[in-house]
Amino acid sequence: MRTIGNKIKNLRLQKGLTQEELGERTDLSKGYISQIEREISSPSIETLFSLLEVLGISARDFFDEEALNQKVVYTRDDVTSYADEERGYHVTWLIPESNEKEMEPVLLTLAANSSFKAYEPSGSETFVYVLKGDVTLALGRQLFRAKQGETFYYKASEIHQLRNESATEVKLLVTATDSYL
Repeated sequence: MRTIGNKIKNLRLQKGLTQEELGERTDLSKGYISQIEREISSPSIETLFSLLEVLGISARDFFDEEALNQKVVYTRDDVTSYADEERGYHVTWLIPESNEKEMEPVLLTLAANSSFKAYEPSGSETFVYVLKGDVTLALGRQLFRAKQGETFYYKASEIHQLRNESATEVKLLVTATDSYL
């Protein structure tokens, strides 16, 4: 069952908005948006309707689970992307609402000499297929390297981070259980 916070986060990502941008458009703080998305706080009805208006969805559509209409094929129109130019990465979520499913497949592009954010230990299992380039996985205190056509598969039981330590761009297919990304 999808939660209100998960739905709001998914809609925000689909619209390409940061938490800060959504907060500015609704006169809410970035921190409060984060608390709603993580189910730490529940929005009032008035606040929820304000969020839905900015996100471009009616309350009826927001609460309709469409459980009987399972989507099987996803197209380019379904993807959501986010680029962090400062940190040098670009993430494309291949399945909308993947953060609400058991697996979360994404395409990850790392610019030369950049890294993806570091993640705290979790119960996630992670699969990384290197589509282009060479990549380094920092898993706890160990470093692992994989090149084009090779794969990482690991339990995320330690702090972990994907890094591009080369002078060329890296492209990865990453699939994780739980909420890795």
